[in-house]
Amino acid sequence: MKQVSKSKISFINSLKLKKYRIKEKLFVVEGEKIVSEVLKSNLDIKLICGSPEYLEKNEYDLEKFQDLVFEAKPEEMKKISSFVTPSNVLAIVSMPESRNILYKNEDLYLALDEIQDPGNLGTIIRICDWFGIKNLICSLNSADLYSPKTLQATMGAFLRVNVVYANIAEEIIKFKNNTTNHVFGTFLNGENIYKSSLPKAGFIIMGNEGKGISKDLETMVDKKLFIPSFSELDIHAESLNVSVASAIICSEFRRNLW
Repeated sequence: MKQVSKSKISFINSLKLKKYRIKEKLFVVEGEKIVSEVLKSNLDIKLICGSPEYLEKNEYDLEKFQDLVFEAKPEEMKKISSFVTPSNVLAIVSMPESRNILYKNEDLYLALDEIQDPGNLGTIIRICDWFGIKNLICSLNSADLYSPKTLQATMGAFLRVNVVYANIAEEIIKFKNNTTNHVFGTFLNGENIYKSSLPKAGFIIMGNEGKGISKDLETMVDKKLFIPSFSELDIHAESLNVSVASAIICSEFRRNLW
């Protein structure tokens, strides 16, 4: 079995930084579950690096990738891992081409306005996968899809959701030109979502963790929604985490499919 070299360790570590991921058009997935899903996908695998135990256990699945497989000792896996507790396998993968969105009347779309936390982004991608939302639009300055923390939080869902980085205002114009549906957003002065009559399809905007939805996008929203608190205490949480709020919003829209 080929051993991972110092130069490969250095190259893998360089991909922890966004600028090198963009330059090389490569990203790293880490952990048995995500690597297993990636190996079954149509993505272009460039390298697989695993512990002796992992490589032995998965010898059959790795057979067609044998020229790309390298063995790493525990101390080497620790050097190349992005996490405090290193996994026993990682893979380098080519970034797929982003697919343009063809807006349709029957579909539900989710857009993220300046979401900064990679964990939130990854969780929301997982939520989209769960609720059958095929396309997620991220503003150009949102967290990076290919950040190790984002990918880890998706639990492999990034393989099934088309994530597009774009100007959200321009996407809303495309959406309105191609559908008869409405644009929704979450605001503190919005209508109680539990009392709202929601359609099966539309375009939902979720705002930044601290600032909410930007003013320029607010003017493009047709209907403002609000998730009320049920706390009976005078002092309670000011707001929900954006990924939690996204799950509630998507659930309420999908309720109409039953």
